[in-house]
Amino acid sequence: MLISDPLSRLIAEAGTALPPAVALLPDAGLVVLALLLAAASYGRGPRPLAVGIAAGVGVVLSYGASELLKLVVRDERPCRTVEALAACPAPGDWAWPSNHATIAAALATAVALVLPRWWRYAVPVAAVVALGRVVIGVHDLADVAAGTALGVVVTVAIARLLAPATAALLVRRRVP
Repeated sequence: MLISDPLSRLIAEAGTALPPAVALLPDAGLVVLALLLAAASYGRGPRPLAVGIAAGVGVVLSYGASELLKLVVRDERPCRTVEALAACPAPGDWAWPSNHATIAAALATAVALVLPRWWRYAVPVAAVVALGRVVIGVHDLADVAAGTALGVVVTVAIARLLAPATAALLVRRRVP
């Protein structure tokens, strides 16, 4: 679905007035979120490390699920019909769901699962990543909403499934 809602179109059109460096924010945000997850998980004992590892697996599986959905849905990107701040990805690089939003939401969820009080840092960064993809014109709001939901659901499910066994393994191995 190319940009069909007026709000996404308005956001993308307004984004063209921004400096080109704004297009780097979503990628930078993913790096910040990955660093937050590492900082939240490491050096705090076996339980946070186990949750961080398990949730990290959830992040990877979220991305994989996003890629599979893109192949099934095959939704064109909005930058094919509107002027965009960012270069439009090549044809065949589908829009729905947004990989950036999926990964950002998955990483933010992982951070919150490991160290719940850090949600206040991770969630705004994830929001900047997701909405930044709309601002630069490569996704619409439906793409980032779907990616966000996918990242949260898969990461929570996988973390809850794998964290207990991962913690037990780390304790047996005497990982501090």
